[in-house]
Amino acid sequence: MNNTPLHDLIIIGGGPGGLTAGIYAKRAALDALLVEKGVAGGQLNNTEIVENWPGTEKITGAALAEQMAAHAASYGLPTLNTGVRELEPGIDHHTVRLENGEELRSHAVILATGGSPRKLGIPGEDAYYGRGVSYCAVCDGFFFRDKTVVVVGGGDSALEESLYLAKITKKVYIVHRRDAFRAGMILQKRAQAEPRIEIVWNTVVSAITAGAEGVNGVRLRNTVSNEERELATDGVFIFIGFVPNNTLVPAGTRKNADGFVVTDHKCETSIPGIFAIGDLREKYVKQIVTAAADGCIAAQAAAHYVENRKNSG
Repeated sequence: MNNTPLHDLIIIGGGPGGLTAGIYAKRAALDALLVEKGVAGGQLNNTEIVENWPGTEKITGAALAEQMAAHAASYGLPTLNTGVRELEPGIDHHTVRLENGEELRSHAVILATGGSPRKLGIPGEDAYYGRGVSYCAVCDGFFFRDKTVVVVGGGDSALEESLYLAKITKKVYIVHRRDAFRAGMILQKRAQAEPRIEIVWNTVVSAITAGAEGVNGVRLRNTVSNEERELATDGVFIFIGFVPNNTLVPAGTRKNADGFVVTDHKCETSIPGIFAIGDLREKYVKQIVTAAADGCIAAQAAAHYVENRKNSG
């Protein structure tokens, strides 16, 4: 007989969605446990300024992450600072295997593993990562003070990071494959009004070049004329979206063509008792506020699921 304690709920991932799920789980009096390998807050810690969190006009991502983590801790949410190797679904319970070899059991599991930066998949991208190629302006912008950088992308993240880099660097080129941005209009107006930012429309980066000291240029191709040219730069920042961190998603779980988990309105996956939230889940908008909303919904649904399991047992 397995003597491992059977938890009501295990939350894997401590970003905004996972922390919110923890708050609501404890408010529902669940025996909940959060497992997070890295720093609480996840990708939120890589965001310089957050201006769309309701009730707070402006706050750093790191400060908001700290506040969320403290809020969850105030409810007595226990946290394990370790990685997860595998999630094995079961009929009686679900098993979470940790990287340290320990096994945990739970009635319900919330997957809040988020996503990772999408790569361009071009020559030089992997070879020069950390030598001029970056996916985080807040992390690496300091190293490019008074230098020239290229930002690739046209969404909110690309423009937010470009505006941040414009305060540090000498020149920012935004390279976008289309003739219009996808970002919000406020960000578009700010970027277009910033004198240190130059926008290169209808263009893709086809290769990244480097010398002994790191990145020294990019090869550009115009998507309309197919004309190619070289552009000198000291760094390349890539913000073209995220891919889901879905390695822990059990086999047989329904996903879309891009690997995002398909759920119902309760954030429950095709496997009963396993929920997916935040950037891991297929949805129209991926924002801090929607990740938190997912966490609330999934925790409430998990509480109902656990109650039914216990009553039927």
